[in-house]
Amino acid sequence: MSKAKFSKLLFAMMLVLLLVLAACSGGSDDAEGDGGGDSGDSGSEENNDSEEADGEIYDIADFSPSKEGEAMDGGELNFGLVSDTVFAGTLNFNFYSDVYDSEVIDWFDEALLEVDDTFTYTQEGAAQFEVNEEGNEFTFTIRDEVNWHDGEPVTAEDWAFAIEVIADPDYDGPRYGDVVNLVGAEEYHDGEADSIEGLEIIDDKTLKMTFKQATPSLLSGGIWSYALPKHIFEDIPVADMSSSDAVRENPIGIGPFKVESITPGESVTYTKNEDYWRGEPSLDKVTLKVIAPQTVVQALETGEVDMVDSFPTDQYPDVVDSLTNVDFLGRLDRSYSYVGFKLGTWDDENGKVDMDLENSKVGDVELRRAMWYAVDNDAVGERFYNGLRWNATTLMPSFYEIYHDDSIETPTYDPDMANQILDEAGYEDVDGDGIRENPDGEELVLNYATMEGGDTAEPLANYYIQSWEQVGIKVEKIDGRLLEFNDFYDRIGQQGNDDPDIDVYSAAWSVGTDVDPTGLWGPNVIYNFTRWEDEENTRLLEEGVSPEAMDLEYRQEVYSEWQEYMVEQVPVFPTVYRAELAPVNERVVNWDIRQEGQEILRYEVGVTQDEPVLP
Repeated sequence: MSKAKFSKLLFAMMLVLLLVLAACSGGSDDAEGDGGGDSGDSGSEENNDSEEADGEIYDIADFSPSKEGEAMDGGELNFGLVSDTVFAGTLNFNFYSDVYDSEVIDWFDEALLEVDDTFTYTQEGAAQFEVNEEGNEFTFTIRDEVNWHDGEPVTAEDWAFAIEVIADPDYDGPRYGDVVNLVGAEEYHDGEADSIEGLEIIDDKTLKMTFKQATPSLLSGGIWSYALPKHIFEDIPVADMSSSDAVRENPIGIGPFKVESITPGESVTYTKNEDYWRGEPSLDKVTLKVIAPQTVVQALETGEVDMVDSFPTDQYPDVVDSLTNVDFLGRLDRSYSYVGFKLGTWDDENGKVDMDLENSKVGDVELRRAMWYAVDNDAVGERFYNGLRWNATTLMPSFYEIYHDDSIETPTYDPDMANQILDEAGYEDVDGDGIRENPDGEELVLNYATMEGGDTAEPLANYYIQSWEQVGIKVEKIDGRLLEFNDFYDRIGQQGNDDPDIDVYSAAWSVGTDVDPTGLWGPNVIYNFTRWEDEENTRLLEEGVSPEAMDLEYRQEVYSEWQEYMVEQVPVFPTVYRAELAPVNERVVNWDIRQEGQEILRYEVGVTQDEPVLP
């Protein structure tokens, strides 16, 4: 397919997208990355009613997503990574697995392909491409000026090498699902082939990829576009790569800044990459440091940091009038919080979910449905977040405006309905203590896992526990406490080791530019922490990326059906959609949190004076 024909095809496909996006009212969009925790804010334990929050209710549509201006030459910027834990330090896009590491990597590395504001690949990135008539064969050409930080050119071999590593049976990261559509990737992964048939290196800068089937996802984030410097990694065994110095201590990339030094888990110092392919960055230096949610306001007030990646929304009402040295940017976040149910384990040998409803305490869908009806997420959004989070309905967040189906009827707060469902399903209070036993008359106590993070984490956990207790379901915090971020994700199965004592958990997802939800809820992905799957779910996920789904209306229908099916089956239920707030010191200009294709790029970010503005 010629570039001209491809452009016409894209125009036809995206026209509807553009019309819908243009019609949205005032809100802003953006996000990035993979897993993220459901950290909280403030509130009391007596919050089981639906009264409005004390104080003003805010609307994300009232915030600007960007701050532009004329930067001085040079200067240094201090960036705060808000977290109550250290970052893991897996500092390479091919191996990382949590959102904090992604924030660190974003300053020094980037994808070879760029998307526009409809999440469709453009020709403006570090690599350009052509597509054949069938839509399953892409030929990429990497720009001559794109180099690694050590001066070596980025080659087609580097890109192919990254994919070969991910498909290697000894690879210990979470990205295999992102390359499995390549012809020959499965055979290579299973040891049946010595190479990946669908990768062909044409010359130093040109790589051809052939996919098993053309899907709409191939145009919107469905191609693995992060290279790996072969001249650094080729002598490291694949099983050792993620823990090597090349990832942990001396990472390199192709982005606007180079890593100068790392204090493991705590901070990273970057210097400008004068050879950056887009142009020389405005700033001379960036220092990233971890800032606890409890001290983020102080760090902004004193100028310890100029900006933070994400501000705890519970703190905004308390500081909006006093934190006068910063400007608050805001957007609709591409994420959602949810309550998940553990319905099986991960079969590491076969790389798939092993569902076992019979031996799961939450295997009964009616129990899960009643637990959804028992919580008031409208009240959560107002009382805990002053309107900056709001009731979620489906697992396709409203960020995906043309795919999110708000016509689907989903459970909302109704304790009478919860009690009715439990009564009819045989969950009765046999001994009169106010707590229901299971249908076999046995004690039912569910262990609940959630993580630390901000002032709201504990009271929010208590709210859910109390809400479930009010309908007779006994739920207790696992180990009697909230879990540290890394410990939480390890125990719910990020490494495949599911803690058998966990029955229910609260977490959140930051979703990608591609609307396809397979990477979170598919049967062969480790991120499906519920370990739930069935034939209908798999069928719908496959239909969503089928050749027929190249038709936008067909794909919308499939994903509407999938959203409704997940509401019926309740392996998880979404709790709140999110707004993101990002305060920036008044001296910072050209910082932008809009979605891809609209945002100001990091090499353009600058400052107007040497010292931060103080209140």
